[in-house]
Amino acid sequence: MLHTMIKKWDIIIPELTGKEKRKAYVYLPNSYFKEPGRRYPVLYMFDGHNLFSDKEATYGKSWGLKDYLDFNDVDLIIAAVECNHSPDGGRLSEYSPYDFSDHTFGTIKGQGKTTMDWMVRRFKPLIDRRYRTIPNREHTFIAGSSMGGLMSLYALIRYNRTFSRAAALSPSLWVNPDKLEDLIRRSRLDVDTVLYMDYGQKEMESHLNMNQYFRRVTAQLQRRNVLLTTRIIPGGTHSEASWERQLPFVINTLLYEAEESQ
Repeated sequence: MLHTMIKKWDIIIPELTGKEKRKAYVYLPNSYFKEPGRRYPVLYMFDGHNLFSDKEATYGKSWGLKDYLDFNDVDLIIAAVECNHSPDGGRLSEYSPYDFSDHTFGTIKGQGKTTMDWMVRRFKPLIDRRYRTIPNREHTFIAGSSMGGLMSLYALIRYNRTFSRAAALSPSLWVNPDKLEDLIRRSRLDVDTVLYMDYGQKEMESHLNMNQYFRRVTAQLQRRNVLLTTRIIPGGTHSEASWERQLPFVINTLLYEAEESQ
């Protein structure tokens, strides 16, 4: 009998939205309850409301992450926070490291650094206190899609002392590829840095020069000797249903040989 659990509670991020509440989520695997002395790697994720439940997902379809982890008996803790749902582009602002212009919302002020500072200094310590985590860098990962994919790539590079591995699905590289490439170029990266990055075939035409951005960022990562897995998904689209289908590649990359060092 499976005893996997998703814990959910209200949380605030004062640095971003004051006292406004949003949901935090933690997935605990079956073995967490069977082996009380065991500790686990943690995968931090963006858009927590879209990960587990179709009822909570913005567009009515989640990643189906709990079902995948349960079925494959993956020994991993997931920790995630709901995004900013403000209609004035709150999610875009919190999930962008850089200022940029959007055709709907105009100028977006990038608060990605504030978001990541909160996650590293506030949220991660909270998770490490409450749950049996392996808190070191080698067992701390981060992942997301779209703007969350951009943030995952940014976090891996900018906060490399905290995160050793990341998965960036359909990352919004178009936001400011020049600044992103410069960050990759000048950042100090450990030799064991691992990244999974993909893009859907049908997404490539959604932004002008997207194929070029993907190639440029990939090349810069390779020059920095990041242990890189990249894929162009045949028929892939910008949707939770498409990202769900990539979970075997994502989880295998994040946990490849990592479990052996526990």
